[in-house]
Amino acid sequence: MATVDFRVGERPHITVDSDTCRSCTTRECVTACPANLFAPTSDGGILFNYEECFECGTCYLVCNTDGAIHWTYPDGGHGVVFHHG
Repeated sequence: MATVDFRVGERPHITVDSDTCRSCTTRECVTACPANLFAPTSDGGILFNYEECFECGTCYLVCNTDGAIHWTYPDGGHGVVFHHG
């Protein structure tokens, strides 16, 4: 994590449809996200905190509920920044 910065944009590049997530029983996104950015809510939905997202796409790949996760790239100049050295 010491070699990673995040340029947080105002627009979330990943959005989660909590209404759709309420019907999910497996919650793959919660356990698969390497940054632990998905959190179940008390009403059965899912909250996603995009600010420290690695943009790996794991959540999108493991989600088995059609329409639950909408994934796009961050706006230009925003998102994860990896440093070398």
